[in-house]
Amino acid sequence: MHRREFICGVAGAVTWAPSLTLRTASAQQAAKVRRIGVLMGSSESDTGEYFAAFVEELARLGWTDGRNVRFEQRWTNGNPNRASAFATELIGSQPDVIFCSSTAVTAALHQATSTIPIVFAIVSDPVGSGFVAGLPRPGGNITGLTHIEAAIGGKWLSLLKEIAPGIKRAAFMFNPDTAPGGGKYFLASFEAAAGSLGIEPVAMPVRSDAEIETAIAALGAEQAGLVEFTPFLAAHVGTVISSAARHNVPAIYEATQFARRI
Repeated sequence: MHRREFICGVAGAVTWAPSLTLRTASAQQAAKVRRIGVLMGSSESDTGEYFAAFVEELARLGWTDGRNVRFEQRWTNGNPNRASAFATELIGSQPDVIFCSSTAVTAALHQATSTIPIVFAIVSDPVGSGFVAGLPRPGGNITGLTHIEAAIGGKWLSLLKEIAPGIKRAAFMFNPDTAPGGGKYFLASFEAAAGSLGIEPVAMPVRSDAEIETAIAALGAEQAGLVEFTPFLAAHVGTVISSAARHNVPAIYEATQFARRI
Protein backbone atom coordinates (compact mmCIF):
# COMPACT_ATOMS: atom_id res chain seq x y z
CA MET A 1 0.00 0.00 0.00
CA HIS A 2 1.57 3.25 -1.15
CA ARG A 3 1.56 6.28 1.11
CA ARG A 4 -0.31 8.37 -1.47
CA GLU A 5 -3.17 5.84 -1.55
CA PHE A 6 -3.36 5.96 2.22
CA ILE A 7 -3.60 9.77 2.24
CA CYS A 8 -6.30 9.62 -0.44
CA GLY A 9 -8.23 7.27 1.84
CA VAL A 10 -8.10 9.83 4.65
CA ALA A 11 -9.20 12.64 2.34
CA GLY A 12 -11.97 10.44 0.99
CA ALA A 13 -13.29 9.78 4.47
CA VAL A 14 -13.39 13.50 5.19
CA THR A 15 -15.20 14.37 1.95
CA TRP A 16 -17.38 11.22 1.93
CA ALA A 17 -16.20 10.32 -1.57
CA PRO A 18 -18.11 7.12 -2.46
CA SER A 19 -16.24 6.60 -5.72
CA LEU A 20 -12.79 6.35 -4.13
CA THR A 21 -11.35 2.85 -4.45
CA LEU A 22 -8.38 1.24 -2.77
CA ARG A 23 -6.58 -2.02 -3.28
CA THR A 24 -8.01 -5.31 -2.15
CA ALA A 25 -8.37 -6.28 1.51
CA SER A 26 -5.65 -8.91 1.16
CA ALA A 27 -3.17 -6.28 0.01
CA GLN A 28 -4.15 -4.03 2.91
CA GLN A 29 -3.70 -6.83 5.41
CA ALA A 30 -0.18 -7.36 4.16
CA ALA A 31 0.66 -3.69 4.65
CA LYS A 32 2.07 -2.34 7.86
CA VAL A 33 -0.18 -0.54 10.33
CA ARG A 34 -0.46 3.11 9.37
CA ARG A 35 -0.74 5.81 12.01
CA ILE A 36 -3.15 8.75 11.78
CA GLY A 37 -2.59 11.71 14.07
CA VAL A 38 -5.88 13.41 14.94
CA LEU A 39 -6.02 16.95 16.31
CA MET A 40 -9.51 18.41 16.77
CA GLY A 41 -10.26 22.05 17.51
CA SER A 42 -13.23 21.39 19.78
CA SER A 43 -14.18 19.00 22.58
CA GLU A 44 -14.84 15.30 22.18
CA SER A 45 -18.26 15.65 23.83
CA ASP A 46 -19.34 18.21 21.22
CA THR A 47 -17.93 16.73 18.01
CA GLY A 48 -17.09 13.15 18.90
CA GLU A 49 -19.93 11.92 16.70
CA TYR A 50 -18.27 13.50 13.66
CA PHE A 51 -15.00 11.76 14.42
CA ALA A 52 -16.89 8.49 14.87
CA ALA A 53 -18.39 8.96 11.39
CA PHE A 54 -14.89 9.63 10.05
CA VAL A 55 -13.62 6.36 11.57
CA GLU A 56 -16.63 4.49 10.21
CA GLU A 57 -16.08 5.81 6.68
CA LEU A 58 -12.40 4.90 6.80
CA ALA A 59 -13.41 1.36 7.80
CA ARG A 60 -15.76 1.24 4.82
CA LEU A 61 -12.81 2.17 2.62
CA GLY A 62 -10.79 -0.70 4.08
CA TRP A 63 -8.89 1.04 6.90
CA THR A 64 -9.92 -0.54 10.20
CA ASP A 65 -8.77 0.74 13.57
CA GLY A 66 -6.58 -1.88 15.26
CA ARG A 67 -5.99 -3.89 12.09
CA ASN A 68 -4.20 -1.77 9.52
CA VAL A 69 -4.53 1.71 11.01
CA ARG A 70 -4.09 3.26 14.46
CA PHE A 71 -5.29 6.65 15.67
CA GLU A 72 -3.52 9.01 18.03
CA GLN A 73 -6.07 11.60 19.15
CA ARG A 74 -5.92 15.03 20.75
CA TRP A 75 -8.84 17.39 21.52
CA THR A 76 -8.07 21.07 22.21
CA ASN A 77 -11.48 22.13 23.61
CA GLY A 78 -11.10 25.35 21.62
CA ASN A 79 -7.90 26.33 23.45
CA PRO A 80 -5.27 27.74 21.02
CA ASN A 81 -2.47 27.06 23.53
CA ARG A 82 -3.40 23.39 23.54
CA ALA A 83 -3.38 23.43 19.74
CA SER A 84 0.29 24.43 19.67
CA ALA A 85 1.33 21.96 22.37
CA PHE A 86 -0.61 19.04 20.87
CA ALA A 87 0.67 19.86 17.37
CA THR A 88 4.23 19.54 18.66
CA GLU A 89 3.40 16.22 20.33
CA LEU A 90 1.82 14.74 17.22
CA ILE A 91 4.60 15.90 14.91
CA GLY A 92 7.12 14.37 17.29
CA SER A 93 5.43 10.98 17.01
CA GLN A 94 5.88 11.11 13.20
CA PRO A 95 2.47 9.79 12.04
CA ASP A 96 1.90 8.89 8.39
CA VAL A 97 -0.74 11.60 8.04
CA ILE A 98 -2.60 14.05 10.28
CA PHE A 99 -6.32 14.75 10.20
CA CYS A 100 -7.34 18.00 11.87
CA SER A 101 -10.18 20.47 12.27
CA SER A 102 -10.46 24.25 12.76
CA THR A 103 -8.36 27.16 11.58
CA ALA A 104 -6.36 27.49 14.81
CA VAL A 105 -5.38 23.82 14.85
CA THR A 106 -4.43 23.78 11.17
CA ALA A 107 -2.33 26.91 11.74
CA ALA A 108 -0.46 25.23 14.59
CA LEU A 109 0.27 22.17 12.45
CA HIS A 110 1.21 24.33 9.48
CA GLN A 111 3.84 26.05 11.59
CA ALA A 112 5.12 22.76 13.01
CA THR A 113 5.74 20.74 9.84
CA SER A 114 6.16 21.14 6.11
CA THR A 115 6.63 17.43 5.38
CA ILE A 116 3.97 15.34 7.14
CA PRO A 117 0.76 15.27 5.05
CA ILE A 118 -2.15 17.13 6.69
CA VAL A 119 -5.83 16.83 5.77
CA PHE A 120 -8.03 19.51 7.33
CA ALA A 121 -11.77 19.97 7.77
CA ILE A 122 -13.85 22.87 9.10
CA VAL A 123 -11.45 25.55 7.89
CA SER A 124 -13.25 28.58 6.53
CA ASP A 125 -10.49 30.40 4.62
CA PRO A 126 -7.53 28.09 3.86
CA VAL A 127 -6.13 30.40 1.17
CA GLY A 128 -6.38 33.58 3.24
CA SER A 129 -4.90 31.76 6.23
CA GLY A 130 -1.89 30.74 4.15
CA PHE A 131 -2.41 26.98 4.44
CA VAL A 132 -2.75 26.39 0.69
CA ALA A 133 -1.73 28.27 -2.43
CA GLY A 134 -5.16 27.94 -4.00
CA LEU A 135 -8.30 25.81 -3.91
CA PRO A 136 -7.76 23.93 -7.23
CA ARG A 137 -4.05 23.34 -6.53
CA PRO A 138 -3.29 23.54 -2.81
CA GLY A 139 0.39 22.63 -3.15
CA GLY A 140 2.65 21.85 -0.19
CA ASN A 141 1.81 19.19 2.39
CA ILE A 142 -1.69 20.42 3.30
CA THR A 143 -5.05 19.76 1.68
CA GLY A 144 -8.65 19.41 2.81
CA LEU A 145 -11.97 21.15 2.46
CA THR A 146 -13.54 24.46 3.32
CA HIS A 147 -17.02 24.14 4.77
CA ILE A 148 -18.39 27.68 4.82
CA GLU A 149 -18.08 30.94 2.86
CA ALA A 150 -17.53 34.45 4.19
CA ALA A 151 -20.99 35.54 2.99
CA ILE A 152 -22.62 33.31 5.61
CA GLY A 153 -22.02 36.05 8.20
CA GLY A 154 -24.72 38.13 6.57
CA LYS A 155 -27.03 35.14 6.21
CA TRP A 156 -26.77 34.36 9.92
CA LEU A 157 -27.86 37.91 10.73
CA SER A 158 -30.75 37.73 8.24
CA LEU A 159 -31.99 34.54 9.92
CA LEU A 160 -31.69 36.20 13.33
CA LYS A 161 -33.79 39.11 12.08
CA GLU A 162 -36.47 36.65 10.96
CA ILE A 163 -36.81 35.06 14.40
CA ALA A 164 -36.43 38.36 16.27
CA PRO A 165 -37.74 41.10 13.95
CA GLY A 166 -37.69 43.75 16.67
CA ILE A 167 -33.94 43.80 17.25
CA LYS A 168 -32.11 47.03 16.45
CA ARG A 169 -28.64 45.91 17.53
CA ALA A 170 -26.80 42.61 17.07
CA ALA A 171 -23.37 41.33 18.05
CA PHE A 172 -21.08 38.98 16.21
CA MET A 173 -19.28 37.02 18.94
CA PHE A 174 -15.96 35.30 18.26
CA ASN A 175 -12.58 34.52 19.76
CA PRO A 176 -10.03 36.62 17.82
CA ASP A 177 -7.33 34.07 18.62
CA THR A 178 -9.15 31.23 16.81
CA ALA A 179 -11.59 32.84 14.35
CA PRO A 180 -10.61 33.06 10.65
CA GLY A 181 -8.84 36.35 10.03
CA GLY A 182 -9.14 37.20 13.69
CA GLY A 183 -12.91 37.44 13.13
CA LYS A 184 -12.74 39.67 10.06
CA TYR A 185 -13.49 36.87 7.60
CA PHE A 186 -17.22 36.85 8.43
CA LEU A 187 -17.50 40.35 9.87
CA ALA A 188 -17.65 42.20 6.53
CA SER A 189 -20.76 40.35 5.33
CA PHE A 190 -22.29 40.61 8.82
CA GLU A 191 -21.86 44.39 8.81
CA ALA A 192 -23.12 44.71 5.22
CA ALA A 193 -26.28 42.77 6.05
CA ALA A 194 -26.77 44.86 9.20
CA GLY A 195 -26.85 48.03 7.11
CA SER A 196 -29.57 46.67 4.83
CA LEU A 197 -31.61 45.34 7.76
CA GLY A 198 -31.48 48.51 9.84
CA ILE A 199 -29.46 46.83 12.59
CA GLU A 200 -26.45 48.30 14.40
CA PRO A 201 -23.62 45.72 14.11
CA VAL A 202 -21.26 45.09 17.00
CA ALA A 203 -18.02 43.09 16.88
CA MET A 204 -17.77 41.24 20.19
CA PRO A 205 -14.45 39.42 20.80
CA VAL A 206 -14.33 37.07 23.80
CA ARG A 207 -11.68 34.75 25.21
CA SER A 208 -13.20 33.21 28.35
CA ASP A 209 -16.43 32.13 30.05
CA ALA A 210 -16.36 35.30 32.13
CA GLU A 211 -16.13 37.49 29.02
CA ILE A 212 -18.95 35.53 27.37
CA GLU A 213 -21.17 36.04 30.42
CA THR A 214 -20.45 39.78 30.58
CA ALA A 215 -20.97 40.30 26.86
CA ILE A 216 -24.30 38.46 26.71
CA ALA A 217 -25.57 40.23 29.83
CA ALA A 218 -24.89 43.55 28.09
CA LEU A 219 -26.80 42.39 25.01
CA GLY A 220 -29.76 41.44 27.19
CA ALA A 221 -29.83 44.88 28.78
CA GLU A 222 -29.92 46.44 25.30
CA GLN A 223 -32.47 43.95 23.88
CA ALA A 224 -29.92 43.05 21.24
CA GLY A 225 -29.35 39.81 19.33
CA LEU A 226 -26.37 37.46 19.04
CA VAL A 227 -24.59 35.64 16.24
CA GLU A 228 -21.75 33.37 17.40
CA PHE A 229 -18.97 31.54 15.63
CA THR A 230 -15.63 29.70 16.10
CA PRO A 231 -14.78 26.30 17.61
CA PHE A 232 -13.81 28.16 20.80
CA LEU A 233 -17.47 29.00 21.39
CA ALA A 234 -18.52 25.47 20.49
CA ALA A 235 -16.33 24.33 23.37
CA HIS A 236 -18.13 26.87 25.61
CA VAL A 237 -21.60 25.99 24.38
CA GLY A 238 -23.07 25.61 27.88
CA THR A 239 -22.04 29.12 28.90
CA VAL A 240 -23.32 30.69 25.68
CA ILE A 241 -26.70 28.97 25.75
CA SER A 242 -27.39 29.42 29.46
CA SER A 243 -26.37 33.09 29.37
CA ALA A 244 -28.48 33.82 26.28
CA ALA A 245 -31.50 32.15 27.89
CA ARG A 246 -31.02 33.88 31.24
CA HIS A 247 -30.75 37.33 29.64
CA ASN A 248 -33.43 36.74 26.96
CA VAL A 249 -31.02 37.28 24.09
CA PRO A 250 -32.22 35.91 20.72
CA ALA A 251 -29.32 34.03 19.17
CA ILE A 252 -28.33 32.06 16.12
CA TYR A 253 -25.52 29.49 16.17
CA GLU A 254 -23.40 27.99 13.44
CA ALA A 255 -23.48 24.38 14.66
CA THR A 256 -26.23 21.87 15.36
CA GLN A 257 -24.90 20.94 18.80
CA PHE A 258 -25.99 24.35 20.09
CA ALA A 259 -29.59 23.75 19.03
CA ARG A 260 -29.57 20.27 20.57
CA ARG A 261 -28.47 21.72 23.90
CA ILE A 262 -31.27 24.31 24.13
